[in-house]
Amino acid sequence: MKSHLILLVAVFQAYLVSAQSDRAPLFTSFDGTQIHYDTIGQGRPVVLLHGFITNGDSWKRAAVRQQLADAGFKVVTLDLRGNGRSDRPHEAAAYRNDAELKDVMALMKHLGLSNYDVVGYSRGAILTARLLTLDKQVRRAVMGGMSADFTQPDWYRRKNFYEALTRPGSHPELQSAVDYAKKSGADTVVLARLQEFQPQTTMAELRKVRVPVLVVNGDKDHDNGDPQTLVDAIPGAKLALVPGDHGGAMRTPEFAQAVVAFLKK
Repeated sequence: MKSHLILLVAVFQAYLVSAQSDRAPLFTSFDGTQIHYDTIGQGRPVVLLHGFITNGDSWKRAAVRQQLADAGFKVVTLDLRGNGRSDRPHEAAAYRNDAELKDVMALMKHLGLSNYDVVGYSRGAILTARLLTLDKQVRRAVMGGMSADFTQPDWYRRKNFYEALTRPGSHPELQSAVDYAKKSGADTVVLARLQEFQPQTTMAELRKVRVPVLVVNGDKDHDNGDPQTLVDAIPGAKLALVPGDHGGAMRTPEFAQAVVAFLKK
């Protein structure tokens, strides 16, 4: 009986080690939350922020990550808290007060990277906007698949997604997205928290941004409003249109080319 118990303990410990190694490398953030990240390339640092119902692997399926590395950048990707191989706390406190952005800033500091660029797509663009107001280390920024509509506290996209995740059947038009989230293994409690406490940036704050910004949008992407409104809100911002809808534009060669050319300046 004793030997059987010892064997069970050994198997459990081996499982824990294996599970942890599958998530490595991990960074312990400001509140103890463990964040999975990855880096490739050498040179000027750039961090890529993924969108909603996905994780850092979405960048590995896009041409831009490797093209940035080939162009002389050190590329950092991460699974934002609650996603992928990072910890998935359910408590509201884990997502309040720009927690996701605090993770990004702490990770870059942990890696010894300063004066960095940031590329955010979809919800990642919303995070990028907030990061521009929080971290003076950001040198240039790219915001993809987004208009300025997210600056509205009651933005219907945020509210509708939150309600769809917390009140089943409340928004039939979003049911396919909820079903996809469940099928892909995303945590729907976390997804609701991410909408509930999505970082806020006002139009007045955007008007104070002084770093170069490129807004990139698919020519068939109408999911999040007119990208020109975001360009108009940020002094000196430029717009690049690339082929594709919201789901496909970031994976196109044209998206990669626009981002690399802008960040190499």
